Amino acid sequence: MANIFLKRVYDPYDEGDGCRILVDRLWPRGISKENARLSFWLKEVAPSTDLRKWFCHKPELFQEFRERYLEELRTEGPQSEAAQKIIDIASKEPVTLLYGAKDPVYNHAIVLQEELMNQIKN
Repeated sequence: MANIFLKRVYDPYDEGDGCRILVDRLWPRGISKENARLSFWLKEVAPSTDLRKWFCHKPELFQEFRERYLEELRTEGPQSEAAQKIIDIASKEPVTLLYGAKDPVYNHAIVLQEELMNQIKN
């Protein structure tokens, strides 16, 4: 079973993080690339720019955002390919998905983690 974890990019690095993947389309404010300690930045798996701007991290829009983002992950070439890349890595080592959003509940990384875990189970 793959281990896919979530963590804010601002949280401290831990050896147990495994492969650290930034899953935001934009670089998070106030953190250097050195301090982020990324394995890599996978912008392609993030929501489209239009969807990200529409959502604007408003909790009342989260359910619709979730549905639209899942549709992107399942049908858009670059996003689907990037998701598969994460699954491939997770089959070999722990993966920590890093995101910059302040809200730990209403963000795209939660949706992404759920979708990846569902794909792994099926």
